[in-house]
Amino acid sequence: MSPPAKKNLHIFIYMIIAVPLAGELNFYPFNDSFRISFGMPTFFFFLLLLRKYPAILSGTVVGISVVAFRILLDLLHHDFTYSFQHRYPTFFYYFTFGCLFYFAKSNRYIYQSILIGFLGIIFDILASSAELTSQYVAFDSVVTRDDIRKISVIAIFRSFFTIGIFNLYVLYETRLRIEEMQKQNEHLITVTTNLYEEAINLRKTLINSENITRDAYNLYRSLKNIENKKDEKEGLSQTALKIAGQTHDIKKDNQRILSGLSRLIADKDFSEYMEVNELLNIAVKSNWKYANLSGKEIEIILDIQGKHPNYHIYKVLSIMNNLVGNAIEAIKKDGIITINVRRDHDFVEFQIRDNGPGIAQNLIHLVFKPGFTTKYDSSGRASTGIGLTYVRELVEQLEGEIILQSEVGKLSGSYYKIRLPICKLTLKG
Repeated sequence: MSPPAKKNLHIFIYMIIAVPLAGELNFYPFNDSFRISFGMPTFFFFLLLLRKYPAILSGTVVGISVVAFRILLDLLHHDFTYSFQHRYPTFFYYFTFGCLFYFAKSNRYIYQSILIGFLGIIFDILASSAELTSQYVAFDSVVTRDDIRKISVIAIFRSFFTIGIFNLYVLYETRLRIEEMQKQNEHLITVTTNLYEEAINLRKTLINSENITRDAYNLYRSLKNIENKKDEKEGLSQTALKIAGQTHDIKKDNQRILSGLSRLIADKDFSEYMEVNELLNIAVKSNWKYANLSGKEIEIILDIQGKHPNYHIYKVLSIMNNLVGNAIEAIKKDGIITINVRRDHDFVEFQIRDNGPGIAQNLIHLVFKPGFTTKYDSSGRASTGIGLTYVRELVEQLEGEIILQSEVGKLSGSYYKIRLPICKLTLKG
């Protein structure tokens, strides 16, 4: 059974249980046999929820369950015949309400509050009339105009009370769906950002492999022109040609991978630009989760100043995630990371500060070099040391600058300032 089918079945079962119980909250406005209860609002509410089950079926089953439940309660004081005679007219109320709801095709109007509210009033009046009529047959009681008037007034309150509760429920469900969509979008943006980073690294590898191919082929041609040491020359030239061929294969593979990644990160179904507050809140939330998973108590403070256009999601997140993630890894147990963003005319500045252990002055000039790292895992293996190198290269590609200030043993820890031209992060008109 599919999840939606299971959900509907559960709602149907809850309705069978809830309506008889709600029916016990009641009062008797006319006589000792006809009572007004919360059974109708509860039943009406479930009918609005159960769009896959015929309302006739719901009315029949609920009518039987309400009558059976009330008979069981009466058996404590009366015999079955007496209880059945006094309770069976209630069945006609729920059965009539369900039939009217079904034949009026009310499911088409459940989001039209006023219309469905008036339909509920009409259904309630007619269903109550059906119950009173059955009581007239059973007990020879008289239905007066005053009874109908009272039924109508009660029907108005019960119907719109139910619609109000249903609208609150719909609002709550809509809010949950929006929150779930936001989580999915954040996850999608994070995945696409990672793809964007890999695409940039892959593009660099592609360029390097092209250069290696060209240099190896030039070496091959040079070796072919050497006149002396023919045997040695032939061996070296074949080796160079083999290197060129293998590197050429790497380049072709990279081209295919890069083509696929480029199509993914350039999918026009997803906007590549986002308002800066929303964009950086994604970075804060994802890195805060990363800190928690690392077993660290880290507070991330975000401060945005000035008016900003929408920035390119993956370029900004690639820089922020690497720098903030680097700060999280540097902090031993608990600490604070501050992210400041401000606009300076045609430039935007991102400032990331942490209160970690800092970096020695004699090592600062090595931080952005490939392979340099001061971080090791629990087994003593060093980090790859490419994160900050990647950030510097991306900043340089965007014609910006990155500055690092850090001191060992100071509470200020490390401070990064990235200054980028806004035109490199915004959609070109």
